[in-house]
Amino acid sequence: MGAPDRVLITDAAAELVARLVARHGPVMFHQSGGCCDGSAPMCYPDGDFIIGDHDVLLGVLEVCGGVPVWISGPQFAAWKHTQLIIDVVPGRGAGFSLEAPEGMRFLTRGRAFTDAENALLETVPVTTGSLPR
Repeated sequence: MGAPDRVLITDAAAELVARLVARHGPVMFHQSGGCCDGSAPMCYPDGDFIIGDHDVLLGVLEVCGGVPVWISGPQFAAWKHTQLIIDVVPGRGAGFSLEAPEGMRFLTRGRAFTDAENALLETVPVTTGSLPR
């Protein structure tokens, strides 16, 4: 058995991502840590958000050719035992995420990994910093 994915996306959120990609081109997510945008997954045109050296790549969603999902290092340390699930609900969230004009907003749901899943995840290297573009 392989390690579980650290991040997933619901069908409804994947449909919204497909619409955003059709309009804006490739996109990326960065799991926000709060402040004005709450703790929401923020969607940007790929490359518009500068990834920091300590940001962690949670995974690449298998939608629209691959959508990377990043999180800050300190947040990863706090949430590494949780599988993040990107979903979408009606409403307009605060912030600069691409879905804001759509009348929908992305949100993160979570599921705690089991002890066995956590043990498997300990064997998987974590990617940090910017990926070559």
